[in-house]
Amino acid sequence: MLSITLEGAQALDERLGDLPASVLAAVAAASATLADELLALVQQKLTGGVLQTRTGALAASIGVDGPTLSGDQVVTTVYSAGDLKYAAIQEFGGVTSPHDILPDRAKALAFLAGGQQVFARVVHHPGSRIPERSYLRSSLAEMAGQIETDIKAAALNAIAQRSRV
Repeated sequence: MLSITLEGAQALDERLGDLPASVLAAVAAASATLADELLALVQQKLTGGVLQTRTGALAASIGVDGPTLSGDQVVTTVYSAGDLKYAAIQEFGGVTSPHDILPDRAKALAFLAGGQQVFARVVHHPGSRIPERSYLRSSLAEMAGQIETDIKAAALNAIAQRSRV
């Protein structure tokens, strides 16, 4: 007859029981750092990299949410907030339909056309074809390798630290 006794099994079980939580915490910390770097890259693109800045509203609308822990997932979101109608069309491109442009605070619109000052009560805009000028997806694609490397390193470091305890 063979009899095996494993000493320290309960201590090992307790150490390994905390492992998922410590790995998730390490991944969340790395995720927060990476989200800040991604946010900086997106804002750089919106201040002359991909788009020329006019009001700064689009750059100001970019934010970070998280990280949040949901079960065994870490979720961190970089997003464009608010109701900026042009945010999505700049990111993905698209077509605007024909529309009229009317003055907001005056009786007429004033603009330069052909080097001359023009006044008009209404301008019939024919619509536009807006090319894709990705600032969110392209930034994420640029950082994808770093994100994968840093998240893996954070998880492996957490595992290594727990195994030394």
